[in-house]
Amino acid sequence: MPESFWDSYVGQLRQAVGHRKLIIPSIRALILNDLGQLLFIKRRGSRQWALPAGGIELDESIYDCLQREVREETGLEVHQATFIALYSGPKHSVVNSYGDAYQGCEFLFRVDRWSGTIAQSTDETVDAAFFSLNALPQIEPGYWREHQQEVLGHFRAFQGTPFID
Repeated sequence: MPESFWDSYVGQLRQAVGHRKLIIPSIRALILNDLGQLLFIKRRGSRQWALPAGGIELDESIYDCLQREVREETGLEVHQATFIALYSGPKHSVVNSYGDAYQGCEFLFRVDRWSGTIAQSTDETVDAAFFSLNALPQIEPGYWREHQQEVLGHFRAFQGTPFID
């Protein structure tokens, strides 16, 4: 794990290309408890609730990225997961608060088997909690709220064949 953003693969790319749009493969995790509640983390920087997610590092597989990001953001260990959807293309482009442009290439996984105790605070988060699917935390309007609705729609409709968008 890189010690800072600037040591990470994306940080090194940003130093080379500035704000130019990048395609960054990433994961997003759906983690449910025995009551069918979904785990959200509250991001340290934005203070927004989100599903655990993050970008791949060099020499890492997508599954290794899933395991690392879930561990870093929640303290949990992923033992088994199911691929549910792939999101890519221009509609998944965003510009962050630093003016950095990204076109997403996100792999959505449902974590089927996990262990450990949820970390309430990490280097990247300030809280973590399970929420009922009928009472999810509020997310500010915009791309991330729309994307969460898309992700949850695909999760609910998943019948074994991944969605490709």
